[in-house]
Amino acid sequence: MRVCGTVAERELERQLSAIRPELTDTYLTSLPGARAAALARLWRGLVHEPLPWVAGRTSGRDGVTLRLADGRQLHGPASDPWATGTAIASLELDGRPYEHPARLVTALAVPGGQRFSAELDHSTASLALSRTAPAPPEPPAAPWEWEQRSPDGHPYHPTCRSRPGFSAAEQLAYAPEHRPVVTLRLAPVSGATVRGPWPAELRDGHLTLIPVHPWQAEHTLDGRTLLPGPAAHPLLSLRTLDLGQNLHVKTALSTQLTSAVRDISAYSVENAVITSEVAEAVAGRLGGRLHLTRTLSAAGADTPDLAAVLRESPYGYAGTGEQVVPVAELPAHFAPLPHSERRNRIIEFAHLALGVCLDLLDLGVALEAHGQNLLAVLDREGRARRLVYRDLADIRISPARLARHGFPPPPLTGRLLNDEPAVLRRKVFSCLVTGALGPLAGSAQALGTILQTATRDLPRTPDLRALMTERLPAKALTLKQLDPKSEQWALLPNPALLG
Repeated sequence: MRVCGTVAERELERQLSAIRPELTDTYLTSLPGARAAALARLWRGLVHEPLPWVAGRTSGRDGVTLRLADGRQLHGPASDPWATGTAIASLELDGRPYEHPARLVTALAVPGGQRFSAELDHSTASLALSRTAPAPPEPPAAPWEWEQRSPDGHPYHPTCRSRPGFSAAEQLAYAPEHRPVVTLRLAPVSGATVRGPWPAELRDGHLTLIPVHPWQAEHTLDGRTLLPGPAAHPLLSLRTLDLGQNLHVKTALSTQLTSAVRDISAYSVENAVITSEVAEAVAGRLGGRLHLTRTLSAAGADTPDLAAVLRESPYGYAGTGEQVVPVAELPAHFAPLPHSERRNRIIEFAHLALGVCLDLLDLGVALEAHGQNLLAVLDREGRARRLVYRDLADIRISPARLARHGFPPPPLTGRLLNDEPAVLRRKVFSCLVTGALGPLAGSAQALGTILQTATRDLPRTPDLRALMTERLPAKALTLKQLDPKSEQWALLPNPALLG
C-alpha cells in the first residue's frame, strides 16, 4: 500500500527506488511511525514553548486545547515535556485531523511556517529512511559503534532528522545509523590559521592539509583543489568522525542539521586549544571524576566553510574491563535490566553527572552536557564510574568564579566568557536535564524522582537550589525553527517539585 504523500517523502522514495530498491518497502512502512514520532515532538513544542501566536492553553481530561490568536483551536493529547519515545497519530485543528506535522504547520499559517513545514517534511522522510538501517551489532565490536545505534536523533526536537541538501544516497553514505566508512578529502591551504601542533601527515611543505567532509567537498567547496584523505567512521554528530589511533576530527558542514548550520568559525579555531587548556585545568579539581577530551589542534582558512578541529577520542579513557558509552545511548543500554536495577543505574549516573556538572559550574565552567557531548565510563557491571566530556566549542567560562577559586584570568575574549548566574545555569541545566537526564527518565514523574534522589547528599549551593526549586530552562526548539534568529527559551515545570 502506497503511503507517500508529501514532496520530500515522494522524492526520497524516487531516489531510493533508483539506488537501493530493496529498501523502498521498508522506507514506506516506516513513514507512518516517523510522522507520528515527529508530530509528538512538534506537539511538545506547541504546548510548552512561548509561541507568540498561541493566546491560551487549556488542559482537561481529554487532553490540551490551544487557543490561537486568530480564534482557531488546536487540540491534542496531554503532553509531558519530559516524555520520550511518544507518538501521536493526529492533531485536530478546528476539528480537522492532521497526521503529518508538515501539513499541520502549513495549515497553521504562522510566521516562518512555510520554511519550517519544508524542514519538517524533509526531517520526517529522513527519519523513515534512518529507520531502514539494519539492527546494530550486539555487543559493539568497536567503541565508535556505540554512536551508530540509534536512528531517531534528538528525542525532543521536531526536526530531529533534518538534513537539508542530503540526498538519499548521501544519507546512506554519510549518516552514522547506516554505519558507512566515509573517505574524507584534504584541502591544501596556504597561510592557514593553525592553533596547536598540526600533524605532520596533514602538511605538505608550507601547505596545511585541512580535512574536509565529502558532502562539503561536493556542495560547498566546488572548484577548490582537494586531495584524497583518510577513511573514517561517522559519529553521533555526523560531521565528527573517528580516524582511529585515538583521534577524532570535527569538520565543517555548511548545512543546517536540526537547528544550526554546522560550520566552524574563525573564533572557534582561534580559541579551541586555549579553551581546552583552561577547562582541563579546572576539571583537575574534580578528583578524576571527569575527563575532558583534549583539543589537540585546529586549523582554518578564511571562511567557516573550511576548518577542522582535531581532538582526543573519548574512548581512550576506558580502563581494563570498562567501556565508554555516549549518554544518548544509555537508555537503550539500560533497557534490558529489571526495572529496579535500571532505576538504580540511572540514579547512580544522575548522582555522578549532577555532582560533576554542579561542582564544575561552581568552579567557573558551564558544560553543554547533553547526550551527545557527555559520555559515561561504565565498569564491568555497567555502573557509571566516571564521565568524559567532548566538544568545548560552546561551553561558558566565568572569570569571576574562576578567580574566586584561585584560577588565573582565562586568556580568552568573546562569547565563551560570561559571569551571569542565569546564563551559566541555563547552559548547564538545559543540556544536562533536557539532553541527558530527561531522556533517561522518560517522564516527568520519573525525572522528579531521579532529581530528588540523586541530589540528596550534594552540596547545597545556590546553583543546586536553583536547579531544584525554579522552573527549568529548555531550548525552545519549535520557536527556533520558526524564527532562526531568536534565542528564546521555554521554562518548564520543575519535576523535582512534583508531589
